[in-house]
Amino acid sequence: MPEAIVALGESKRIVGRLRFEADGRRQHSQFEYAPEWLAEPDRFALSPALPLRTGGYFNSGRDDKTSALSGCFADVAPDSWGRALMRRALSGGLTEFDYLVLSDDRTRQGALRLLGEDLEPLSALNPPIPRLVELEELRALAHRFELDPEGAEAEARALAGAGGSLGGARPKANIAERDGHLWIAKFTSVQDTKPVERAEIATLRLAQRCGLRVPEARLELKASDSPIALIRRFDRRGATRIPYISARTALDWQSEEGAFYTDIGDVIRQISAKPIDDLHELWRRIVFTILVSNKDDHLQNHGFLYAGGDRWRLSPAFDINPSPSRQRLLETGIAEGGSFEASFEIALDACEFFELKREDAQRQAKDMAETVSLNWKQALLDEGMSANEARAYQDAFVHGEAARAMGG
Repeated sequence: MPEAIVALGESKRIVGRLRFEADGRRQHSQFEYAPEWLAEPDRFALSPALPLRTGGYFNSGRDDKTSALSGCFADVAPDSWGRALMRRALSGGLTEFDYLVLSDDRTRQGALRLLGEDLEPLSALNPPIPRLVELEELRALAHRFELDPEGAEAEARALAGAGGSLGGARPKANIAERDGHLWIAKFTSVQDTKPVERAEIATLRLAQRCGLRVPEARLELKASDSPIALIRRFDRRGATRIPYISARTALDWQSEEGAFYTDIGDVIRQISAKPIDDLHELWRRIVFTILVSNKDDHLQNHGFLYAGGDRWRLSPAFDINPSPSRQRLLETGIAEGGSFEASFEIALDACEFFELKREDAQRQAKDMAETVSLNWKQALLDEGMSANEARAYQDAFVHGEAARAMGG
């Protein structure tokens, strides 16, 4: 039965032990906190689903599901892009445990580390972390792998370490700035029909103008046909790794159906160091998601950073991708029991749940709507879009819900 010591941060503080077993088409894991961790004065639970106690926590799932791992471990395992790279680099046949422990320890999301008995990482993919100056080479490797994944073993091995535990299906890698800080590099996909990276950076800039908390971001190789979006990792503070869990993990959400923002709000009340601030921020993100037609607001794209004292904070907003569409639906519904319609009226009706008075909510929404209305086109042009490309995104920003938010 393979197993790993679970530790935290650069100091490798031992938190517990993860054991794994594969039995035919099913896979099973057991996590148990270490007695010394339970005795620490600054101990904390890795997630709400793993409260501090003695004894094991068990998870089971089929071999194509990350449900074989508790959510906090699934969060730090690679997603579809990273898995595709690892299958090619490591010749397939990988279990959920393999995906988890063999991905690059240095770039793993959050602060969890998976170590052997010698307290060294079990990861097998640890080439040097690429530097900013290597972006063009990385972009070329990603394109070659996308075009011919079966024939790109060398490219897969080179990218798999840099890919780390990054989520999503789009090509991406970790890179290090000169000061050593990690950034996520998102590459233009060979399948793209729109300038996706330009749109994401422009939308993050709009979010910042609307007062939302977002990571530092910029576009590299802006003049090329395949620009690269750079997003500064917010789970690092210098060399310090910051524990992170997704909203899916915070909710211990097992269903394939979408959850609701009010569910996230309930968790914020339970675990946040500043629940009122985080509830206000979350409601504003709902409104912004509606204003920019973000179609990527599922539970994995909301998260929490550890704030000390067994408390968490809503992480900066990320993966906000405008998508012009006649079907104005959200991945995460606004209010429990309601529809998944991207409706400003539903958001406004729910504002008091997020500790906002209706008049304040209306005023904040109007300010945000006016900011988006006045600036969306220039934001896209500033990131190198042509006038025609920007026009193709117009319906994402100019629509009835935006007019309603402005009081029209």
